[in-house]
Amino acid sequence: MDLKWKDAFVTLGPSLLQGVVVVLQATFFGFILATIIGLLVAICRLSKHKPLRAIFVVIVEIIRGTPLLVQLFYIYYVIPILLDGLLKALGSGSANIQFSALSAGIAGLAINYGAYISEVFRSAILTIDTGQKESGLALGFTEQQVLRKIIIPQALRNSIPVLGNYLVMMIKDTSLLAVISVSELLLRTQTYASQTFETVESYTMLAVVYLILSLPLSHLMKMIENKFHIVR
Repeated sequence: MDLKWKDAFVTLGPSLLQGVVVVLQATFFGFILATIIGLLVAICRLSKHKPLRAIFVVIVEIIRGTPLLVQLFYIYYVIPILLDGLLKALGSGSANIQFSALSAGIAGLAINYGAYISEVFRSAILTIDTGQKESGLALGFTEQQVLRKIIIPQALRNSIPVLGNYLVMMIKDTSLLAVISVSELLLRTQTYASQTFETVESYTMLAVVYLILSLPLSHLMKMIENKFHIVR
């Protein structure tokens, strides 16, 4: 093994393992929150109340129309300033509000992906045969019970292939958290490469780590699809 590759493996390797923990943490919490946000937004967008639908249409379009990178900057740098200004305006004084980089990153991933996942859930709910809703109502269920016990479970099942794709995408998008100083894989690699000038070795190892994370997950999602007999 070339000396540079050996140095990169010995020195950068353990650091990347620590970065993997951060990536998995951000992805786990970010995706759970994104799924919850997506489902709630989808339900609101299917509401009978036009003002509520209009509000969430605007919110989703704003989020989908701006880059995740900009949203991360906004959550980490701008929102604390706005909240601090609001508290001052209310006469509560300065609270010096600050978010940790990781919590801001998780929030950014959750909000961004939640907007896209909401469209997945909304489409899945709309594809459910209306006869099932009518049958549920005829059996004495309320509309909320029909939605919760009949419609949503089927919509979640039908959304598994797309959700799996978004999960893999989120793992790769955690690299954007480096811009707000989250010590994940990319930031650790950039730091090491700038100190040692072992650019080829560093970024090659980074790419391999992302492949190790994403490829098995893609195959796992295919196995889940096959188990539930889901056709893309």
